[in-house]
Amino acid sequence: MINDTHPLADGVHLRPTALDDAESFAEALTRSRAYMRRWEPVRPDSFYTPEGQAQRLTGLLADRDAGRAMSWVLAGEDDRVIGSMTLASIERGPFRNARLGYWIDVGHAGRGLATTAVTRVCELARDGLGLHRIAAGTVLDNVASQRVLAKCGFELYGTAPRYLHINGAWQDHRMFQRILHDGPPEG
Repeated sequence: MINDTHPLADGVHLRPTALDDAESFAEALTRSRAYMRRWEPVRPDSFYTPEGQAQRLTGLLADRDAGRAMSWVLAGEDDRVIGSMTLASIERGPFRNARLGYWIDVGHAGRGLATTAVTRVCELARDGLGLHRIAAGTVLDNVASQRVLAKCGFELYGTAPRYLHINGAWQDHRMFQRILHDGPPEG
């Protein structure tokens, strides 16, 4: 289930991230760089190259193999990256929690793909990973992302002052969570 491909919309599917996606990630992130600047850390130019993405993906896949993260690609008809969903900082035991991060390529934003993908990732987190809670944060002016989270059943639970260094400054974030189930921790 976690490692399956899941159709999301006409010509768009969700599948696990692979190292072979490095070039496609570099293209999509370069294309969306100016659009996402307000919501992302300042990154060196090397981040936007296939080599930079291969390095990032190697670390992400190592975290996946260690059970600390899970990452999916939103892929178009040609299987090229048009977005990404990541559960990071996965914790087991009594917490059963992860942090959600996501983005959609500028050419595909505003079509409901983020809402559909976040909904599916929440299902996979609950049914495939046995997580109880997913947390997410957005900079205060990222209203579109806040709407996605609200549509997907996340609730606002507070504001974290100077939470992350985004776009060259420490930014306050609105903090959201979604409780996936109230059963006891599995395993």
